[in-house]
Amino acid sequence: MPAKSKSNPKEKAQTIPDFASREEEADFYDTHSLSEFWDELEPVKVKFAKNLSKGITVRFDEDTLNELRRKARAIGMGPTTYVRMLVMDKLRSPETLALCDG
Repeated sequence: MPAKSKSNPKEKAQTIPDFASREEEADFYDTHSLSEFWDELEPVKVKFAKNLSKGITVRFDEDTLNELRRKARAIGMGPTTYVRMLVMDKLRSPETLALCDG
């Protein structure tokens, strides 16, 4: 039986459909509860990344720190996570990798 139509949000879907995009999946779960599909779900093993136990202190002037905080908040993360993401992206960039190959 097909998944619930958007025109009738009260109708229950019988199974979790395949989705063409994350947006389509998000739309589906906007009108469905995961509890409708308990019988379809299976437990999975979760593997977490190693504890990020080593640190480094980086100092910024006030304007730069405020900009980092503002940009981090705009994408829903803290400034430390945002800076870590920026550093990791730069470390893995083709330009940086090319510098290390020479």
